[in-house]
Amino acid sequence: MYKLLKTDTTSRARKGQLTTGRGVVETPVFMPVGTQATVKSMTPTELENLGAQVILGNTYHLMIRPGMEVMSHFGGIHKFSSWKGPILTDSGGFQVFSLAKLRKIEANGVRFQSHVDGTEFFLGPKESMEVQWTLGSDIAMVFDECPPYPCDHAYAAKSLDLTLRWEQESKQWHEKLDTENRQLLFGIVQGSTYADLREKSAKALVEMGFDGYAIGGLSVGETEEKIMKSVDESVPFLPETSVRYAMGLGTPPQLVELVARGVDMFDCVLPTRMARHGTAYTGKGTIHLTNNQYRLDKGPLENGCQCYACNNFSRGYIRHLLNVNEILGLRLVSLHNVHFYLQLMKDIRISLENGTFGEFREKFVTGYINTTENIL
Repeated sequence: MYKLLKTDTTSRARKGQLTTGRGVVETPVFMPVGTQATVKSMTPTELENLGAQVILGNTYHLMIRPGMEVMSHFGGIHKFSSWKGPILTDSGGFQVFSLAKLRKIEANGVRFQSHVDGTEFFLGPKESMEVQWTLGSDIAMVFDECPPYPCDHAYAAKSLDLTLRWEQESKQWHEKLDTENRQLLFGIVQGSTYADLREKSAKALVEMGFDGYAIGGLSVGETEEKIMKSVDESVPFLPETSVRYAMGLGTPPQLVELVARGVDMFDCVLPTRMARHGTAYTGKGTIHLTNNQYRLDKGPLENGCQCYACNNFSRGYIRHLLNVNEILGLRLVSLHNVHFYLQLMKDIRISLENGTFGEFREKFVTGYINTTENIL
């Protein structure tokens, strides 16, 4: 469960600890995304060495491939992937509504066709919870509908009512589990960009009672201003004594700003996705290594960075690897980018402990140059 250790005097930012069945997670925390039971191109040992505390897996993708027969045979996602730390699994709701070829919302869930081969599946609160239990994750998410953006208030309200019922059903299924080995279960605040619906959702979830609270339906096409507004309209109604998780976000400056708004947990595909496009993160913004300007550059990806890539290789060499499609190139940039995100969260925790988060926030956000490559 969550323990609040320190709060910032200049914002809603806070430092805490989340206790899971596989250890304590120091927050604020960034979770590298391992959708297919792997953080792309990285080994569990590399992630451990970088200081990753918890990683994310996904119900939808793992249900389709390799399937629950395989996952059960191998004893769950930890044994299957050789990751020993905590794992959070998304419920699959977002992927059903964003990836499935055809889908039909029914009273008890969603009937859909796999984006891989068109095979028909059904996923609802019961099915999602069963899959996550089979996966053996340490933190499970309730099943929800992620409404599209934009959508009108009437659609968002109807969607929220359905989601709240599914979340209650998820909790009821979860409560039947053996209490000694029970996963933590997080509720998800929905409501699109409507303040009254966000408030309604948050209050209803708190009344149900969950181990943590996520803010969902973010970064689905809306502007950054609307993202932050939705968070501001959700956080005040969530308890101080529970962990808060912004799903699927975000860029480095967004993470800092979300911490300032009282959010504790984050996940995002950007570190490895951008690496596959030859883009590296630095404290001043992104650099695009395939550009000709780095051909003769002997410097590291980022001066002062202590990751393996920066300690051993030049920008010029990594650019060469990327331009000739050598796998090592994207692996090195992935390693650096994940390190950058994890180090950013570590630096935030240190600033919160030292009472200097306000200064850290201003310096980082003003010094970081956003580019189009920062967009999901």
